[in-house]
Amino acid sequence: MNPKKVAVILSGCGFKDGAEIYEATLTLLALDEADAEVQCFAPDMPQMHVVNHLTGEEMAESRNVLVEAARLARGNIKPVTAAQVADFDALIIPGGFGAAKNLCDFAVKGSDMSVQPDVLAFAKGMHAAGKPVGFICIAPAMAPKVGGAGTQYTIGNDAGTAAAINAMGGKHVECAVDDCVVDRDRKIVTTPAYMYPARIREARAGIQKLVGAVLGMA
Repeated sequence: MNPKKVAVILSGCGFKDGAEIYEATLTLLALDEADAEVQCFAPDMPQMHVVNHLTGEEMAESRNVLVEAARLARGNIKPVTAAQVADFDALIIPGGFGAAKNLCDFAVKGSDMSVQPDVLAFAKGMHAAGKPVGFICIAPAMAPKVGGAGTQYTIGNDAGTAAAINAMGGKHVECAVDDCVVDRDRKIVTTPAYMYPARIREARAGIQKLVGAVLGMA
């Protein structure tokens, strides 16, 4: 049986301005444990801003999303523009504020957000081809833009965030940190992870279930 080929889109490195490092690592670990073939991608563009993760303060410098994400991928990463739908069986997007700042602008615009064009084109292409897409943590803010109105998703139990995503056509389902929500009609899987003040083992449990559900539909 041929291994499933999975694209993972990262949004930088560090939960305040890029990809959540634990979520990204746990996703890659779960995919490796399932013997999937993985290729990481990221937009080749400046981050929205750079945050000092020690103090939480914005820093007066500029960083590139692809260059920063390369830290997580150990250099094995390509720009999103190189991602081809025909090459992959599934797509997974870990969270971190970078997902809401760099992959889309939900952090700034809420329900008036838009998804970064290259990310949206690839994700919608995967969805249109009947291939499953997984979103972790705050990344499900993009789910209605990919799956369309009525897409079931979770960001845990945060009513305010859910209301903003529902305004875009999403249908929120409350979910524990160690579980996931599967919209089988649209082949979209979501898990809360660090939308909760989670322990790493709790985030791992939910991400493992998401990866299993995604691969099961691939």
